[in-house]
Amino acid sequence: MPHAPQGHGRVRTAHPLTKANNSMSDRVSTAADPLSATPAATGAASPHIDAGDAGYRKDLKSRHINMIAIGGAIGTGLFLGAGGRMANAGPSLFIAYAVCGVFAFFVVRALGELVLYRPSSGAFVSYAREFMGEKGAYTAGWLYFLNWSTTAVADITAAATYAHFWAMFSDVPQWILALIALAVVLAANLISVKYFGEMEFWFAIIKVAALVAFMLVGIFLVVTSHDVGGHTPGLSTISDNGGIFPNGVMPMLLLVQGVVFAYASVELCGVAAGETENPEKIMPKAINSIMWRVGLFYVGSVVLLALLLPYTAYSGDQSPFVTVFDKLGIPGAAGVMNLVVLTAALSSLNSGLYSTGRILRSMSLSGSAPKFTGVMNRGGVPYGGILLTAGFGVLGVGLNYVMPEDAFELVINFASIGILGTWAMIMICSLLFHRRAKEGKLTRPGYNLPWAPYTQIVTLGFLASVVVLMWMDGGVGRTTVACLPLIAAALVGGWFLVRGRVRATAAASRD
Repeated sequence: MPHAPQGHGRVRTAHPLTKANNSMSDRVSTAADPLSATPAATGAASPHIDAGDAGYRKDLKSRHINMIAIGGAIGTGLFLGAGGRMANAGPSLFIAYAVCGVFAFFVVRALGELVLYRPSSGAFVSYAREFMGEKGAYTAGWLYFLNWSTTAVADITAAATYAHFWAMFSDVPQWILALIALAVVLAANLISVKYFGEMEFWFAIIKVAALVAFMLVGIFLVVTSHDVGGHTPGLSTISDNGGIFPNGVMPMLLLVQGVVFAYASVELCGVAAGETENPEKIMPKAINSIMWRVGLFYVGSVVLLALLLPYTAYSGDQSPFVTVFDKLGIPGAAGVMNLVVLTAALSSLNSGLYSTGRILRSMSLSGSAPKFTGVMNRGGVPYGGILLTAGFGVLGVGLNYVMPEDAFELVINFASIGILGTWAMIMICSLLFHRRAKEGKLTRPGYNLPWAPYTQIVTLGFLASVVVLMWMDGGVGRTTVACLPLIAAALVGGWFLVRGRVRATAAASRD
């Protein structure tokens, strides 16, 4: 397994956090030519300073980062979303998960290279600022906020849906359950990064343990041909119900944007790297393991689901894992699995509040986000940005009140737009990073994205094709794509509102 060498081809300078803490006059580097002070001949490290890195505590350990990477690769999109997608596309869903998983790995591998070049809690927003200027950072940050503010709605909707599984909550309105879920996770997220790391550590362990248990049970049922809800599991379950593509290839292609949503958190470990010691040792291992996790947990689980029950047995109203255990009739098994998938939803919400808080703080200290999103509490938590994201979650509570049946599908389409935009910005930053390395202005770390720059170009083409597929899908997907001009107009209008403050902040940093 490749590891980033210590000081690979470049001169080690003082860590950016040290500089930022020592002198706030270094608050924002000038995006016009952030590497102008770097001697190309020596391959010295970039002098780019991100004020958003100051004040954080290095409380995340190796076990936290590894489990955050797992949690980012296993989320609501698998535990809840796979049911409805299986019902629409049939067993071919595993192909969509495999293809999207490869591109998700490319994205996080590109981000990992940037992290080892310069760890930052601002992550891709900080890199966009360095390689694309403040407009790039502004765009990347607000697209990411679009992603997680809408994902927060999806997560609380999923949590409320899961809670309805139990009779004691069946009569409680969905919007009330959504509000409770938001309040619990928000309270926990505001304490400190250490508590966030511990929560994600145990959330991820629960998710992995549940999936491993499901896969072991599923393999046993298939091997022994044990009856599952009146069906005999095995290849005949697929062949007797229309094969791999029971409804044709197009339904599988049209579900790709929802599958992309399932991988929405893989970039989280890049954000968390700014609050951990020795990221150059921890990150390569965590990122490389994402690939086999995708193959094992996503693709493997979907294949097992297809072998255990006909695709028509699944629905979007219930987790497919709960469906299987429900059909088995094992007392309490479905309830335990439902508790696990509820944990997954809360984990995703927790991650979203964490990451947007850090991204918005980086933006705030450069002037492109509201000032209150830059403030921190005594625990080193940027609570302003977290509260802003939670505020949009409250709007999601209202959405659950107005349209409880369609809330989840509506918001994941908008979340997918934010994800596609965020991933595109990461790959563009990686492409520009590669170009500057070729020009001799900086040195790539030993751990880098393979097959660059072709990998970035192909990935950007894939992301563009997903938007086309969303349009072809019609319904909510087409409506979402039709809103792209409105999103672009909002970004342009917002830039004109903040550009004065951005320029003033940049000018102050040069004085």
